[in-house]
Amino acid sequence: MAARKSYASDRRQSGGYSSARSKAGQAYMYGNVVAKPEYEPKKNRSSVKRRKKVSRQVQKNRNRALHMNAAYVVFLAIAATIVLLLCVNYVRLQSEVTKHSKNVTALQEELADLKEENTTKYNAVVDSVNLDVIREKAINQLGMTYATPDQIMEYDNPASDYVKQYENIPENGVLAQSDKNKK
Repeated sequence: MAARKSYASDRRQSGGYSSARSKAGQAYMYGNVVAKPEYEPKKNRSSVKRRKKVSRQVQKNRNRALHMNAAYVVFLAIAATIVLLLCVNYVRLQSEVTKHSKNVTALQEELADLKEENTTKYNAVVDSVNLDVIREKAINQLGMTYATPDQIMEYDNPASDYVKQYENIPENGVLAQSDKNKK
């Protein structure tokens, strides 16, 4: 205690500070060293969980489950190999599907381009045909004329609307008749 007083009194005499603490006999300590308390704080034992006692049979079963024998290792190796092969095959199939999809897309684009080109050419051909020019050539150069009413013959065609004339059309106008129509 005497050392403290002399320290505090030395500070006062050397022009140091004076405070209520130093007057009361407590000296100010400089530095980062703190005195340790004389007692240790008690640890909370409730946070530490106790392990339950396990029976000997349960412990044997756990050890047996952790142990791997040769057959189990072989089984796991075969299973891992099969899974690996399946994954590789799946990735290969996905790659093929993607490749075929890109191929289909390219073919669809080509088809669309060809259809557009075909339509353009068809329209150009249709636009180039002038029916008046054709009629003038037929009448003036080839000597064709329009049909007269006495040249037009009407007939019934029960089979279809397309006619190929291999022989003369009969006077009654019926080319073919089924058994049902004869009665």
